[in-house]
Amino acid sequence: MFSKLTSILQHAVEALAPSLPLQEDFVYHWKAITHYYIETSDDKAPVTDTNIPSHLEQMLDILVQEEHERESGETGPCMEYLLHHKILETLYTLGKADCPPGMKQQVLAFYTKLLGRIRQPLLPHINVYKPVQKLIRLCGEVLTAPTENEEIQFLCIVCAKLKQDPYLVNFFLENKLKVLASKGSASVITEDMLKGQDSLMTDTGQSIQPEEISNAAGAEHIEKEDDLSTSLDELNVTSSPEASAIRLNQDYNLVNSLLNLTKSPDGRVAVKACEGLMLLVSLPEPAAAKCLTQSTCLCELLTDRLTTLYNALPLSVDPLDIESVEAVNWGLDSYSHKEDASAFPGKRALISFLSWFDYCDQLIKEAQKTTAVAMARSVRERFFVGVMEPQLMQTSEIGILTSTALLHRIVRQVTSDVLLQEMVDFILGGHREPETLTDINRHPLRHRLIEHCDHISDEISIMTLRMFEHLLQKPNEHILYNLVLRNLEERNYTEYKPPCQEDKDVVENGQIAGAVDLEEDPLFADLSPDNTLSNQEWLSVSPPISPEHPKNDGKSEVHKIVNSFLCLVPEEAKSSYHVEGTGYDTYLRDAHRQPYDVNLQVTSVLSKLSLFPHPHIHEYLLDPYVNLASGCRSLFSVIVRVVGDLMVRIQRIPDFTPKLLLVRKRLLGLEPEGPIIDHMTLLEGVIVLEEFCKELAAIAFVKYHASSTP
Repeated sequence: MFSKLTSILQHAVEALAPSLPLQEDFVYHWKAITHYYIETSDDKAPVTDTNIPSHLEQMLDILVQEEHERESGETGPCMEYLLHHKILETLYTLGKADCPPGMKQQVLAFYTKLLGRIRQPLLPHINVYKPVQKLIRLCGEVLTAPTENEEIQFLCIVCAKLKQDPYLVNFFLENKLKVLASKGSASVITEDMLKGQDSLMTDTGQSIQPEEISNAAGAEHIEKEDDLSTSLDELNVTSSPEASAIRLNQDYNLVNSLLNLTKSPDGRVAVKACEGLMLLVSLPEPAAAKCLTQSTCLCELLTDRLTTLYNALPLSVDPLDIESVEAVNWGLDSYSHKEDASAFPGKRALISFLSWFDYCDQLIKEAQKTTAVAMARSVRERFFVGVMEPQLMQTSEIGILTSTALLHRIVRQVTSDVLLQEMVDFILGGHREPETLTDINRHPLRHRLIEHCDHISDEISIMTLRMFEHLLQKPNEHILYNLVLRNLEERNYTEYKPPCQEDKDVVENGQIAGAVDLEEDPLFADLSPDNTLSNQEWLSVSPPISPEHPKNDGKSEVHKIVNSFLCLVPEEAKSSYHVEGTGYDTYLRDAHRQPYDVNLQVTSVLSKLSLFPHPHIHEYLLDPYVNLASGCRSLFSVIVRVVGDLMVRIQRIPDFTPKLLLVRKRLLGLEPEGPIIDHMTLLEGVIVLEEFCKELAAIAFVKYHASSTP
């Protein structure tokens, strides 16, 4: 109460007194602060009981007013006084000692407001960036400290200033020389140790002059600690042969302090620290990027926390629960179990994991290229390979299902191209040559995941297929090439290849010996081999000009292809025209809710593959007339044989058509669930097959129009 009264009286006196020039007023307030330390005898009274906060605020207001009254970029006498008399250095010393108690908070607030409110660039001044460097080292030393809020505000304003002028980051890369001994020990060399020595040799043999190390600009200087009074003996630096090399090492204390504060129990402080790191990793300065990845524990922090959060998940989580969690943003992961009507065991842990993965993804996305590559590689090596791969390779079905569902979720969630590339290399490997049996041991995870597409557990099969389906939709060329195109590149599935000088194949009467002729199939007796499309013709769906087709524009050919798929399922096995509002997408959405049918997920993946605009995929999946090599199958030929088997089996089902219609209506939700119908799996398969053939026909039709549109 007494201190408040004193402050009020002081303001009243200042208001009544004649106004002094700004510089005199500024000096008055500063001297009032220094006199406190000379005159006071009670150093345990909190700073809030003194006039120090008021004087600091007045000094700041004067600096702002002075800048406002002068031309842009011109330094006034008050600012000159602050710089020349090293006021920031003195304040740092008082803040470090926290004398009187609470002074550290006041100093942090003063630095923050000074950097934030003054428009002219201050950080390039040696009497600004040096004390700022030292104050940075005091931040994050102790978690849950009473100064955490002021610390993070100060660090974030420094980051913001560096974002505005990235070159300034060089002032905060503090160089130190380390002697690397043969025993593996390292000793710090300071400026004192360089006295009397003409030069030092680096581990690359390059000579470093002392004056080069002690650069006044600060970017290449060796910072001498305030309380550093160690000698050569204390540092154990000798001239023995064991000291084999001297290396220039850099400290990035701004990053280190932010990393410490990301561990704060106060979520607001942790998020602000993450935001500060986001700004720093995006700086384009190569030296900062190198220091960030080589001299800080940023990569380790990202991956260690991912590992911790992943290991905190329950051993078994329902895949539908994993899918039900809405899109997670890293800064907005607050969650209340009591307020959540759709809560499930482990939801809090799942949200925390997905939130941190999102942060890693966004950090890598925003980062300078060198930094992004280093962080993404660390995520792959330390988390994907070290933590996730053993879970995906295990034999427990529950474990496989949970780990595959989590992999599927992060495949969907990743947006960074660099992290996506590392994830693709982790899942598929980097091989691009045609597959052989020996490839199984070259990248076991890829082979295991493909095996899981046909797992004894339908749930595992569906989840793995969905993972591959979403992986194929990612913007990365290697995914499609590794999974599909490398095996189609040579077109070994065809009996006939485009002629070249080395070709010795003889084509007689337009047919290749041993080629599969669809005319022999009773379902396609009306199809002619003249309708066959080559690889290049398929792209435009325009057959070659011939006497039989002198003016063909391609429309008749694409219609034949469409009808080929539409006619695959015989009329007696069709049911879609009996029910309105049916469509492949309808069943697909229903499968994502329940998911009830592996076949439906298989057809979904094949549909996605068919959509890719590549001639070999067109030919292999969507050309009913391709001349297949001996022992090879195409999508069309497989469906033909499935239909043939289907027609034999449905003859044994009594009341087949009414049952088929009832199953279709139930799948669409048009009929309530009732008694179990015999042969349910087969009936569902018939419906899926019909819709799949319609989907392939639609894809072929749309692709024709897309390729023919200028």
